[in-house]
Amino acid sequence: MATDIVLFDSPVFKEDVAAIADADLSWDRYRDSQILVTGASGMIPMYILGTLLAANDRYDLGLHVTGMVRNVKKAEKRLGTALQRSDFTLMEGDVIERHTFERGFSTVFHGASPARPSLHKSSPTTTLKANTLGTINLLDALVDAGGSSFVLLSSSEVYGSVEGTDLIGEDAEGTLQHFAPRASYSEGKRIAETALAAYAAEYGINALTLRFGHIYGPGMALDDGRVQADFLADVVRGRNIHMMSAGAASRTYTYVADAVLGLFFAHLRGTEQVYNVADNAGNVSIRELAETFVAARPAKNLSLDFANPEDDRSYSPVASLGLDSSRLTELGWTAGTNLADGVSRTVRTFEEGPLIAS
Repeated sequence: MATDIVLFDSPVFKEDVAAIADADLSWDRYRDSQILVTGASGMIPMYILGTLLAANDRYDLGLHVTGMVRNVKKAEKRLGTALQRSDFTLMEGDVIERHTFERGFSTVFHGASPARPSLHKSSPTTTLKANTLGTINLLDALVDAGGSSFVLLSSSEVYGSVEGTDLIGEDAEGTLQHFAPRASYSEGKRIAETALAAYAAEYGINALTLRFGHIYGPGMALDDGRVQADFLADVVRGRNIHMMSAGAASRTYTYVADAVLGLFFAHLRGTEQVYNVADNAGNVSIRELAETFVAARPAKNLSLDFANPEDDRSYSPVASLGLDSSRLTELGWTAGTNLADGVSRTVRTFEEGPLIAS
């Protein structure tokens, strides 16, 4: 069975990006702009480019979006009819390599980074280079092109371990086990943020960093490897969800369209350089997340199967550190999709397709 969808042509995706483009924001700031989105076949970057194209349709902005990917053939499958648009160009390239762009990009949305945890372990050098060299190379190209704005898609992992707080604010400082291959992602994102701050100070770049929490939604591949993708795969394929533990640890889950709406609120309304993006109402345990996926399609009559039967009766809470998004909510942003609706919409993408042939 297919493990991915033609995201750009998904009805749910189209509804989501149209709703984001309908938000009361200063979309005219993108008028006649040349915009680059890196990692364009990924979930969040594709929502960014889809939103920009939807805004172009709605407001006739005359903008042009270029999507940069390492694997064009793979990206083409997810982009579908986007390839037929005159206001979109797909470009093959690796951010690890230096580039001189033919187009004079005014804004770069940098999302190219190995996202799957398995890749951080198996390809730590690529992960590190994409986040460090990739960011610096793109900043150099933006400066050479006379561009003015750089948006970095960062992560809550930059905080490491933060003590003594329930919610982590943007100024919090935590510790990281840096001398480990797995740190290639978290430390790489930290260096990327530092690089952006340095270029902003020296070259006057309008710098914006978005630190995302756990994001889910249309665009997750069933073989992604993270628990939300595993649960999605089980529901789509009509299998009971297999729990290896009691699932007491909790995380904050944010629907991807809400997260990308937050990004545009920060870019078009914000004045700070760093914003957390997380829906605090989505702070649930792994078990509650699994139960939400099961409840999304009750007709399938699915349940949770526990590797250890004792875990079925275990509800002991585990303390969780979530992100404080008050800086973003002060701009007017709210996460409008509750967890149950977001999970249902995610499942719906595989029911409606179009699916990528396996």
